[in-house]
Amino acid sequence: MTDRRDLRDAAVRVLDANEVEGVLSGTFYASEPVPPRRASARPAEKPQHYKVICISLYTEDLARLDEMVDTLKARGLTKANRSALIRYALGSVDLDRVPKGL
Repeated sequence: MTDRRDLRDAAVRVLDANEVEGVLSGTFYASEPVPPRRASARPAEKPQHYKVICISLYTEDLARLDEMVDTLKARGLTKANRSALIRYALGSVDLDRVPKGL
């Protein structure tokens, strides 16, 4: 039971409830269709608290990641996703135990 509680606590720390609610209320739960954004004369300010990046993963690793996310969701962590799980894993890495042939 402690492991499940630890996972839930970790997910709460990783997932910002206000950010998730903002995304969901603005897209999935919007009562009216969201009109397309018009091009602005000034460039939109980029968020400073995160960046969208592209990484490569082997298909086997991606399948394992997806299985882990599915397992977390089945355990009740319905907001679990690839990014959240990777962020959690980054916080768990012990650099002294990383193999030299990485």
